[in-house]
Amino acid sequence: MEGNYVFRANARWTGARNGTVEAASQAPPVDFSAPPEFQGEAGKWTPEHFLLAAAAACFITTFRAIAELSKFSAEALEVAAEGRMGKAENGIRFTQIVLRPLLTIRNPADRERALRLLEKAERSCLVSRSLRSEVRMEPDVRSAAAEASAA
Repeated sequence: MEGNYVFRANARWTGARNGTVEAASQAPPVDFSAPPEFQGEAGKWTPEHFLLAAAAACFITTFRAIAELSKFSAEALEVAAEGRMGKAENGIRFTQIVLRPLLTIRNPADRERALRLLEKAERSCLVSRSLRSEVRMEPDVRSAAAEASAA
């Protein structure tokens, strides 16, 4: 893969500890909340769930790409993701994410090869490899009163 790739998402606060997020890729927006454990609304996606979903989805797409390049046929793949949070020096953070892929194959003789490809996907998943990447803020603060008078 050559070059640099840029992906964008936008989140907007909608009240209380809720919001909506959308990808710049024209995907439908998703409502979210803080988790109930942090005074959020039950029954909604949370940032914590987004992180786990990103890791699981990345694992699947990475495995599929590796399997296709390796001419390996799988019947089905499901990935359960579990994240554990705990206190760290800078506050609460994810201390561990466990991915549990369930791969269904046609031929039992392909089991060892399947395990090797799963391990390769684990090492190659972009999201998992990026979890300690820098997160930088570039703030912009505006006055609603100033914007109303400019209109």
